[in-house]
Amino acid sequence: MTDEGSPAKAAHRGALWGAAAWSLGVLALLVALPPAARDRLPDPLATHWSGHDPDGSMSLTAAALVPAGLWLALVLGSALLQRYQGGRTPGAGAAALAGGGVLLTGAQTAIVHANLDRARWQDAEPMGVQVVLVLAATAAAGLLAWLAGRRFGGRAEERPAAGAPVLEAPEGEQFVWLSRTANPWLQLLAAVLGLVAAAGLVAAASGLAGLDWSLVLPFALPAVAVLACSSVQARVTARGLTVGFGPFGRPARHWSPADLVSARAEERTAAQTGGWGYRINRLGTTVMLRRGVCLVVRTRRGAEFAVSVDDAERGAALLNSLIARTGRPTG
Repeated sequence: MTDEGSPAKAAHRGALWGAAAWSLGVLALLVALPPAARDRLPDPLATHWSGHDPDGSMSLTAAALVPAGLWLALVLGSALLQRYQGGRTPGAGAAALAGGGVLLTGAQTAIVHANLDRARWQDAEPMGVQVVLVLAATAAAGLLAWLAGRRFGGRAEERPAAGAPVLEAPEGEQFVWLSRTANPWLQLLAAVLGLVAAAGLVAAASGLAGLDWSLVLPFALPAVAVLACSSVQARVTARGLTVGFGPFGRPARHWSPADLVSARAEERTAAQTGGWGYRINRLGTTVMLRRGVCLVVRTRRGAEFAVSVDDAERGAALLNSLIARTGRPTG
């Protein structure tokens, strides 16, 4: 038996907001980087290398606008891919957007750095290790985005929630209940913080400024923390309940049926839990990403853990069935 709760519409809105922030951020970097170094660049500047030596150039304006045009075309292509093939190839659009953004930004950064403080474009630094680093970063970004897109990709499926307190799962039958949700505002905040940190790294890599970790880390670390708390996935199998955080489902918390006393669906609000995200208060631990019904479990130690996911009633019913098999109470 396989049962997947419908992914929250907020997860799709969050993905769109994150993609929009990434697209605008990359566009801004591509357009702004050459003009920002105008006083230290030749015009035209080297934009193509044959082996280690530069053999092609563009004007400063073209060097800013051509990559931006390529990026806009890639964004449009990724949007069409996600719109018409997202259900068949989840993660492909995200991989193209992430990998393409890193590739173009990395190439623009390397070009500016190679031309910096040169009198003529023919005197630009040779390209070597920069190409390898940009390609490696592109592959890594594309792979990570593809994995995240496969986990949270595809089209939303609307399924009715089951209201029974216990849902029987016959012995020996395999079953999975899976539900996901996300907070689009937290995802957008993570994207903005990450782009600010990336801008600092790009400025340092291009040679326009020194690398100051005291300015980069205050944006980079919160971006990672907010991203990890912006989406959640709850999974019930015969092994119990697993709750994974972030786009990759890591870190994760797990409870076996023997660890639990009961499960229920309960209405909660951000005001009750003390805000959005990962909250700890008198109600116990709550992962609050959207208002409404939460899946709440009580452990044998007396603690409660709640997570705001869709179809919480069915997840609680399956968990109570598993708990009953262990001889534990479900009330």
